[in-house]
Amino acid sequence: MSRGARTAIVTGAAQGIGRAFAERLAADGLTVVAVDLVACDETVAAIQNDSGEAHGIECDVADEAAVASLRDEVGERFAGADILVNNAMGYAAGPIEDTSLTDWRRVMAIGLDALFLTSRAFVPGMRERGWGRIVNMTSNTIGLTLKDVPILPYVTAKGGVVGFTRALATEVGPHGITVNCIAPGLTKTPSTEVALPGLFEAMAARQAIPRPEVPADLVGTLSFLVSEDASFLTGQTLVVDGGLVRV
Repeated sequence: MSRGARTAIVTGAAQGIGRAFAERLAADGLTVVAVDLVACDETVAAIQNDSGEAHGIECDVADEAAVASLRDEVGERFAGADILVNNAMGYAAGPIEDTSLTDWRRVMAIGLDALFLTSRAFVPGMRERGWGRIVNMTSNTIGLTLKDVPILPYVTAKGGVVGFTRALATEVGPHGITVNCIAPGLTKTPSTEVALPGLFEAMAARQAIPRPEVPADLVGTLSFLVSEDASFLTGQTLVVDGGLVRV
């Protein structure tokens, strides 16, 4: 099966890293299903304007019924998904005493429940076809936390993503399915520029490559992980952060 005959789902694809991922996979010749809580019209239009194949679906990937509907729609339109990119993520900042249980649960729901729900929905089809790629987004913060940026729920969820990835990779490896993580550093997106203003240059100064990270820095890694060249790579976490891990 050629890459052009395959379908890739990208969650959190309305903007930022998710949009960059969707555009790169479409440029690689894949049919892209761009998924987000809000409409992905700009992402889909950008892909189509570049002669790519894309379809947008609004879905809360932390909701079981919504993910079941997503699975059914993708099955009807594209006969299933060959590639799943779990990029959607929630965020809550502040010290533990100021973090509500509601905020905690929402971050866990988007960061971990969604991975379980989407993987459960699309792994059976990948298994039947004997081929699949799942890429989950974690973060370099699981190994390098910042004392001045308290993000306990986020770091906890991202640590869970690594465990989930390793366990699922072990389960589905015999069926031609690989499961890996990408761990970016602080990446400039519309949401992070609002949430973390002024932090980008300070972080960049500590990197081996001393400039702020942008979504384009991550797309090549994703393209590799979903390719045939990565067919023997699974259960791994690739840190793409300009060398901040050296600290």
